[in-house]
Amino acid sequence: MITWMQRHKKWLIITIWISTIAFIGAGFVGWGQYKYGDKASSVAKVGDVEISMSELQKAYSRLYQQYNQMLQGNFDEEKAKQFGLQKQALQQLVQQALLVNLAKSYDLMVSDIELFRVIKSQKVFYKNGAFDKETYKQVLSQNRMTPKEYEKGLRRELLIQKAVGLLPVKASPNEEKIVTTLLNIADKINYKILSEDMIHITPTDKELKNFWEGQKNNFMTDVSYEINFVKQSPVSKEYDKAAITKHYQENKTHFRDKEGKILPLENAKDAVIKELNAKASKDAALRTYIAFKKGKLDPSVKKETLTISNSNNPLGDQVLKTVTTLSATKPYAKPVLVNDTYYIIELVKTNPAMPKSYEAAKAEVLPLYLAQKRKEKLFALANSSVDTFIGQTTDFITVSSVDKINGLTKNEAGEFLQKLFTTDKKKAFITLKDGKIVLFNILEQKLLNNKNSNGSDVITRLKSTLFSEGLMKTLQNKYQTEIFIQGL
Repeated sequence: MITWMQRHKKWLIITIWISTIAFIGAGFVGWGQYKYGDKASSVAKVGDVEISMSELQKAYSRLYQQYNQMLQGNFDEEKAKQFGLQKQALQQLVQQALLVNLAKSYDLMVSDIELFRVIKSQKVFYKNGAFDKETYKQVLSQNRMTPKEYEKGLRRELLIQKAVGLLPVKASPNEEKIVTTLLNIADKINYKILSEDMIHITPTDKELKNFWEGQKNNFMTDVSYEINFVKQSPVSKEYDKAAITKHYQENKTHFRDKEGKILPLENAKDAVIKELNAKASKDAALRTYIAFKKGKLDPSVKKETLTISNSNNPLGDQVLKTVTTLSATKPYAKPVLVNDTYYIIELVKTNPAMPKSYEAAKAEVLPLYLAQKRKEKLFALANSSVDTFIGQTTDFITVSSVDKINGLTKNEAGEFLQKLFTTDKKKAFITLKDGKIVLFNILEQKLLNNKNSNGSDVITRLKSTLFSEGLMKTLQNKYQTEIFIQGL
């Protein structure tokens, strides 16, 4: 029985997946499409739930803070664009809107009493050990949010929780027995770890050149841009009391203290002058831009010439990004602010990417060649060693014995054991994601009598993951989604 299960474990696991998928699919047949309209103030509409620009901005801000914490403060707008953060934020809101539609279809609602009970339970709104209404308002104000906005969002979260709560995911007794059996299968193995640092390669120049010849189009120069530009330095002026007062009165919400309260004019004066100078600098830059574009630059304005690219760009990412939008028919860019200085740019010429010469590409070619050859030779070594290797012998291990495989990290051991316990081979090798190869020979097998197995948890997690994916796909078919913002 144990030998049969060892050889057919992967089919047992597939059976569990099929039963889980069947469970998910039940009850979701025959749902139709839902018609919808749009509103100018919305960025998207899902079914009859609209997503506002304000919600998108808040979702983006939350994601930005999460990434910034994960990267220990080394996150910026450029990385946010690379990660597609705005798209991620919108996808989250669309999924939430799908669930809100589901909740409404079941006539679910969140009462004022339920809402207030949750608000009162949040310690951030406590003062002297109890919920305090003024603290509640103050905390929200500091986060630039009104009670109405906060309560609307919280009500939606609670409604989504209710909708998800209608559809519990549990493990059936039979599924739990199967997974418990699988988790209790134990193997005693002999194994040996092969890694690329065991392979030493000293390529000749001819070998490297042949490798480069086969894929020279993968080693290209950067697209470069020849530009003319002029700079507008920061403007610093003297302003009379009337000008300062007028700007403050028209823009007083710009000037707040740490608690979010509007500063009085006497405390905000320096910030007001700074803002006035920033406006004057921008106005001067726009005038210079118009003169540059019309060929009427003042002779005292210095025009500079530079060639920039991804690898050679002393002016910064924003300038390069702006230059890439220019063309021969529209060569002038409006002022770009870089470190308090405005740059007004004219595109002269675009130099397309070209294949690098062998000598120029050699430094990039070498590591790629070595990586490929090491991988090939390591695979060949594994094939030639699998029948004769002598390695370390373990005690009886299970799929969860990640701390019993010497020479592998827990993540590597987890990957190895998952693959080991889904193969029907007695002696073979397993390639890990990081390139290591583990030769193994199953010496003995037995079935443990472990009553503390977490089979139910495994099934529940598996079903929850599949259920979430299946539910979202079903809701996407039921409620049409329209995106009103370009580029997402």
